[in-house]
Amino acid sequence: MPGMLSTLLQALRDRPGTDMRFLCRRLLSERGEASQTALAQKIITTYHEMDSAERAAFFEMLCRDFSPDEAEVLRASAEYQRNPGPKSLAALSASVEAPRQELIRRINTAPRGTETLVTMRAHLLELGGTDSKFGELDSDLKHLFRSWFNRGFLRLQRISWHTSALILEKLIRYESVHEINGWPDLRRRLEDDRRCFAFFHPALDDEPVIFVEVALTDGIVGDLAPLLDVNAPVLGPDKADTAIFYSINNCLKGLRGIPFGNFLIKQVVADLAAEFPRLRKYSTLSPLPQFAEAVGQRDAEHGFTRERLARLLEDFEPKLTEAAGRSGAVDAFFELSKEPLRHDEVLAAPLERLALAYLTQARRKGRLYDSVALFHLANGARIERINAFGNLRVYGLKASLGVTVNYRYIPDELEENHERFVSKGQIRVSPGLLREYGIVAEAWNGKPAKHGSPGGSREESPRSAGVAE
Repeated sequence: MPGMLSTLLQALRDRPGTDMRFLCRRLLSERGEASQTALAQKIITTYHEMDSAERAAFFEMLCRDFSPDEAEVLRASAEYQRNPGPKSLAALSASVEAPRQELIRRINTAPRGTETLVTMRAHLLELGGTDSKFGELDSDLKHLFRSWFNRGFLRLQRISWHTSALILEKLIRYESVHEINGWPDLRRRLEDDRRCFAFFHPALDDEPVIFVEVALTDGIVGDLAPLLDVNAPVLGPDKADTAIFYSINNCLKGLRGIPFGNFLIKQVVADLAAEFPRLRKYSTLSPLPQFAEAVGQRDAEHGFTRERLARLLEDFEPKLTEAAGRSGAVDAFFELSKEPLRHDEVLAAPLERLALAYLTQARRKGRLYDSVALFHLANGARIERINAFGNLRVYGLKASLGVTVNYRYIPDELEENHERFVSKGQIRVSPGLLREYGIVAEAWNGKPAKHGSPGGSREESPRSAGVAE
């Protein structure tokens, strides 16, 4: 066997014009484990030497030459129709699986295989991913990643100031929600009244897959500033009754769309409850990342049309027009929004109403417009509170018009909320938002906001406003 492997490696080095099609076909045909590993390693090395154009050609080749054999699929399908049973079903299943999937599995067996495949999908997404001509390849990678990165393979680790500097540096680099401004900022986020947890995968050494930052507070917090203040006093953990999840970050672009964030939150809730029995509330403090964008668009079917904005803002028209010196609530709102902090008292209530409409009514491509809302509502959380001017940082004002939202995780409600949202599109809101939710739903569907109803009971939403992921 060592002699055969040596011969193979020499052949790979010496073969003139060796290309990835040859290597991939050879990898699928090899039966020896050592030979497979050597070929997979050669593919990995060659891939990392490619430029962007060469990678695109490689992806195109995988989609073209390693797809299912249509003739074989038709034969297996016909045989299953003639003789349905376990044997013919297994043959049909084998025929419809793209040879790419087995190729990907074999590449994964080599050192750095998983890392390379995750990087490969990141490159694929840069070229359009699912929406491009490489959609089939993206689907295969995503399908396999869902198995390889399931909860059973992930290890939860608390990140503290004593964690290795390598991992701490990566937290600073990967933080995409609220930028970490150097080591003093990071250290404050790891004090006694803070917690940070990350999932790690055994095939990715010292590489966090996803991490969450938590603040232990006295009550639910809607204002981001004290949570990110480097000089804020440290609250004794024994005085905290609430855990605020204020930043969740997927670290690797190649794992975008792989659903392990829900496992992370539920595991962290369990760990915090065991460490701090006094904790009674679990909530997020979340951004509305496309709120400003959605309000400014005019999607007649699913978005903020001028007519919908007028109905939603009708209750606030006198104050808006007086402050702006403009006629009409809509024009007045947009005028004041140019300098929102100068008009915070006038804009607070209108912003909170529009934000509730955005979170529960606005859609894009058949889903809720807001991806953060979709994530938390599908996990079984409820919309607890909307906070005008909860994030006054530049990026918060630009993307979210300064608004933040608390999604609350109540353990006894999670399963029911999840099922209602996924199966019926029903969104659970807190009792304090029910009346406003009813007003928003009626205004969105054609009735003036001031004629809105209380919005029903906790058990029945005024309108099914979400779509299952």
